[in-house]
Amino acid sequence: MKLFTCPTCGSRLYFENVRCLSCDTAVAFAPEESRFVALGVDADGCRNADECGCNWIASPQHDGYCRACALNRTIPDLAVDGNRDRWTRIERAKRRLVYSLLGFGLDVQPKSGPDDAAGLAFEFLADLPGERVLTGHDGGLITLNVIEADPAERERMRLAMGERYRTLLGHFRHEVGHYYWERLIRDDSAELEAFRALFGDERADYGEALRRHYEQGPPAGWQDDHVTPYAASHPWEDWAETWAHYLHIADTLEMADAFAIPIDRIDAAANADAPPARDAIDDILRRWLALTEVVNGINRCMGVPDLYPFVIAPAVARKLDYVRLLLERQR
Repeated sequence: MKLFTCPTCGSRLYFENVRCLSCDTAVAFAPEESRFVALGVDADGCRNADECGCNWIASPQHDGYCRACALNRTIPDLAVDGNRDRWTRIERAKRRLVYSLLGFGLDVQPKSGPDDAAGLAFEFLADLPGERVLTGHDGGLITLNVIEADPAERERMRLAMGERYRTLLGHFRHEVGHYYWERLIRDDSAELEAFRALFGDERADYGEALRRHYEQGPPAGWQDDHVTPYAASHPWEDWAETWAHYLHIADTLEMADAFAIPIDRIDAAANADAPPARDAIDDILRRWLALTEVVNGINRCMGVPDLYPFVIAPAVARKLDYVRLLLERQR
């Protein structure tokens, strides 16, 4: 994520801005250009601007919706009290997801119909009596239970599941990882072989693997090879968790650079006797660990959870590097 500037006066804008606080220009984000434009002068706003606070420009190819809103198949029932606020939070997180995907040069196109396996679509659904909505991915359709947009409920589920981290953006990054596994790896024999060498054979029974995970928990020593306990359940989940963490790292480091945080100086001071980074992923992770050490320490001073409560083992670093190289080829 970057910092942006007002197209009229050049003042700083943040990703969620709809108006410049310095000159009062109404603005909207143009994803193809990765910049803000003057609303009504350079472009029109998305049809969902007044519905869920969307601050992206309308896309002519998508009937006045923006690139992110055009991916929606089902939105929450707005007649239900609280659902508009939930939807607004969901869309805010989804726009950050789409921003990152476009920045990596990935194909982000809405499904042309229910049988379109190549496109991407989102459904935001609520539980019904006797019927629970599970957040997940199926053939390019990502389903999210709208209750995840309630911070108190999401924290309750995080504690119940024994998770260290649970956010809307984290859900989106994880589930879209499953989608891009199908798009970038599944049908490429060489890529699939490279994937299996690192993550394992995805042909292992998925349902049985999840049943075993929820009944018995992760295997002993899971942290030596996986970034989270859930990643140890099955190669598909290992991939999706690793993919999501790489997106966490890349987006946050970009933001740190935009603020000119002296990460390299922090790292040098903390690791004066450490050998130089051998390759790109070593450099990325050294900068990441330097940044998160500082921010985690600041968070503790404020009495809030760590920004990044995870440890990256060497085997996990190799998996993250695989994701990095795969994404670099997409650019």
